[in-house]
Amino acid sequence: MVKRLLSLAVAVVCAAIALRGADTMTGSLNERLRSLQVLDAYSGMPAETAVVPLGAQGALMVEFDVLSDDRDYLRYSLTHCDASWRPSQLAEAEYIDGFNEGEIGDYAYSEATTVPYTHYRLAFPAPDMMPEISGNYLLRIYPENEPDQPWAQVRLMVSEQSAAVSAELTGRTDVDYNDAHQQLALTVDVERADVSDPFNELIVAVQQNGRYDNEVALRHPLRATRTVAHYEHQPQLIFEAGNEYRRFETVSTTYPGMGVESTDWVEPYYHFTLAADEPRSEGAYSYDSTQSGRFLVRAQGAAESDVQADYAVVHFALEMPELPGAAVYIDGDMCARRFDSESRMMYNPDTGLYERAMLLKQGAYNYQYLVVPPGATRGYTAPVEGDYHPTRNEYTVKVYHRAPGARYDRLIAVALIR
Repeated sequence: MVKRLLSLAVAVVCAAIALRGADTMTGSLNERLRSLQVLDAYSGMPAETAVVPLGAQGALMVEFDVLSDDRDYLRYSLTHCDASWRPSQLAEAEYIDGFNEGEIGDYAYSEATTVPYTHYRLAFPAPDMMPEISGNYLLRIYPENEPDQPWAQVRLMVSEQSAAVSAELTGRTDVDYNDAHQQLALTVDVERADVSDPFNELIVAVQQNGRYDNEVALRHPLRATRTVAHYEHQPQLIFEAGNEYRRFETVSTTYPGMGVESTDWVEPYYHFTLAADEPRSEGAYSYDSTQSGRFLVRAQGAAESDVQADYAVVHFALEMPELPGAAVYIDGDMCARRFDSESRMMYNPDTGLYERAMLLKQGAYNYQYLVVPPGATRGYTAPVEGDYHPTRNEYTVKVYHRAPGARYDRLIAVALIR
């Protein structure tokens, strides 16, 4: 037993070292692992931000399915990361109270579904694996005897909440006036956060709607006093306004839901064909209440949708001329905000449509289309969705602190701005 624990510990350490040059974005790394979500443990709803206060237990739930009619023996570990999500140069004992490996023992089999799966849940933080310091944490999920072969990874945050963030969001920007952009002005009060030099010691990262492709990081404010940093009129805080997310619902296999044109059974899956989308870049802005790219698992008549919702093939179509050289991606939590082969729309010259089919669990989904130009790494809303200043976007502001000589980035505040 001791030999096994030692070998697993060595494997976990080796895996953490390998991460230093690897992709650390949230997502499934195994095609059998599906519907990866971070939920609020108290409401059961998708978490607005994947953050817990330092010292809290079980505030978030990480949930997912593995397509199988039997249980897989899975475990997980945590890696502390810097503000850019690169693994910190810390020993595990410096950031975890307990042994840095946990069993995922909370599971349940699907009930009366055409696609068999096992649903897994794990609480973060767990009482026997408590983060001792604030910052970014990468949670890795892997088979019991293969810690160097992760099946999924999830970005989570632990915050001291010792700094205070205030913000102003406006469509009257430094590049246009109530047109295609939104601009943030931020004030960070660090009086209670033990920061000696706010001008040089803070890193402020800002995400729009949970996206990482257009995240910005500010190393210096415009101006600062001894306890307050001001981020005003900074070009990095001007974002394309985008548009409200599109929506569809696949809660019933017997009739088409919102945004669904038809529902069919073709062995071995149900198929939901969505109504063909059209570009919204030339039209007028129209308000809609959305969840900024999140999804909610739900099946009509199910008492426990987590294990009673079925999997089905969802067919997306976007009717527009081909964009030579550019790539069109579906953006949303259902794709883990990744630009990869599963989220990329492919142009079909025979139909004149961009098309993509995805295996998704029944539920209510938000999504949008992003265009990535040749050679670029970030997506743009303008070509398909349009940019409209009244759009209700969410901005996640994360404030990190690294004092001179410190070996890791503290996370001293996380704020959600709407």
